Parts: sequence; structure tokens; C-alpha cells
Amino acid sequence: MRSQKDKYIQLCKAEDSIPIFSQPFWLNAVCGEKNWDVILYEKGDKVMASLPYYIKKIYGISYVTQPRFTQILGPWIKYPDNIKLENKLSLEKEVMYALIDQLEKFPICFFQQNFSYKITNWLPFYWRKYKQTTGYTYRIKDISKIDDVLNNFHYSKQKNIKQAQKLNLIIGFDLTSREFYDNHCLTLKKKGKIISYSYNLFEKMYNTVYANNAGRVIYIKDKEENLHSAHFVIWDINSAYDLISTIDPDYMNCRSSTLLLLEIIRYLSDKTKSFDFEGSMIEAVENSFNKFGTIQTPYFIIWKTYAKNPLLKLLIHLKLFKIQR
Repeated sequence: MRSQKDKYIQLCKAEDSIPIFSQPFWLNAVCGEKNWDVILYEKGDKVMASLPYYIKKIYGISYVTQPRFTQILGPWIKYPDNIKLENKLSLEKEVMYALIDQLEKFPICFFQQNFSYKITNWLPFYWRKYKQTTGYTYRIKDISKIDDVLNNFHYSKQKNIKQAQKLNLIIGFDLTSREFYDNHCLTLKKKGKIISYSYNLFEKMYNTVYANNAGRVIYIKDKEENLHSAHFVIWDINSAYDLISTIDPDYMNCRSSTLLLLEIIRYLSDKTKSFDFEGSMIEAVENSFNKFGTIQTPYFIIWKTYAKNPLLKLLIHLKLFKIQR
């Protein structure tokens, strides 16, 4: 008899609506193959819904949380074609209750996940005493026509691009994982910061997206081979994600990073449908992202503490509840 994980691996091969963040190859990289699993809701021989999850431990206590560099997890639901709204809501209640019933049988003390922005109804989780806060991401919904994308950029971004185009900069592909990581360390150091993720983690993400034709590093240099900026971009059939960027502050006045983003979107325009700048609640980041003609898109961050012991609840609050965006 096949395990739910084996069934899920086959499901992901058949369903292109399952995002890259929920794909087994991605979860293997960011969680470790043995540290994630999945809940399925089946009717007959058909999988109607799935909920992959990442289990961590602290002081021997297990909990479910969001993996690093993974914008969304949460439920995936197989909707029938042309489903009516009232039937859609009924299906979501049925599916989410079934997933929650399985989830709450696990020996975990805490649950927290970021749901896809496509999940607009979290009421079944609310009715089961889960809590919610809202995160935001910034998306260009349709990147198929690059002229339309550029026309929707704010005037200041269009001006930056024209300025950078005069410098005869070079767009390149496929820095090695070590080159990208070392450059990110360098550019952060110039800003008085230190890198927050390990090379080992980045190498795993890099290798898995290259192996699955689901990501690349795209960069921009000048004629003297100075690296101005580079982006680690990943994608599935529905969306691309600007996952990690390294931008050298010494070349900010060249405005080359804006030109690079335009060229990245151009490159992706025949590979996927939309472009996601990734979520941020930082005011300065929002101010930049919204000038690329993006749609501010909310998504739900859902959590629940299962522990009853007051001391354990306090430990969870102090040590575990770190919302990953």
C-alpha cells in the first residue's frame, strides 16, 4: 500500500496547479527529505486536497512551521470545473475540516503556515479555533506582453531603465551557487549586515531548481566585469518568484537593478504567467515594489497552539512563534 507521501509525489506530477513551494523536490531541499510529510483528502481513488507540512523540533517538542524561503504552503484543493460559489464554499468546508481532523491527530504542540493567496476562505480553520493574520505580496498578474509590463511601471522606474540602458551593461545567466552566495555576503557586509541563511541551504535550493528546470540566477555586470546585482528566481507554470537578490550598493546610482528586473521578466514571459516580487511588510520595500505596476495581494498566515500546559504555551510564544514571510 502506497504512503500518502508517495501518492502526493504522483499527484504533483499530474497537477500543474500545485505551486513550486509545495513540490516534493522543493520541500526536500528546504526541509530535508525526512522532515516533511503531507495530509491527503481522498474520495474513492481521487485525491481532492492536500496539505504538505514541515515538522521541526525544539527541546524535543514537535511543531509545524513554514520552511525558509517558502512563501506559501497550506491546502491545495481540486475544484471541479465550473463549480458554483455555494458549492465551492461547501467543498472548502468539507475538505478543510477533513485536513484539520488528520492534522490534529499528530503529536505536535503548534501549527503555523502561510496559505496561498488563492485560498480566500479560511473560515473552516477559524471555526476550529485557529487564528489568522494577513501578509502581503506584490504581483504582476500577466507578464506575457513585456511592453504592457513596462508601460505599467511608474515613471521613475522607466527613467531608471533608460538611464541604465545607456551604460552598455551585460545581462548574464548562471552564476554558480558559490559565486551568488559569496556576492550576497559581500553586498550585505557593505551595508553593515550579515547573511541570514547558510550556504548549504542555498546550494540545495539552487541545485534542485536547476535540476527541475524551475529556476536560474540572472545577473547584470558592466564591461569591467563588476557585478551590479543578481537575482535567484524560481518558477512554476503559473508564477515566477523573485526569491533572493544581491545588489551592490556601490552601483546603485547606475539604476542597473531596475533594468535587470525588466530583463528577468522578459526572460520569464514565455515560461510562466505572472511575476511575484515576494511578500514584505517593510515600508521601504513596499514603496519600491508598488512602482513596478504590481497588485498588492493579501494572503493568510494561520496558526494554532495545541498545548494545554501554561509553561509549554509560554515556551511556544517565546521560542516557536516566529512567523516566516
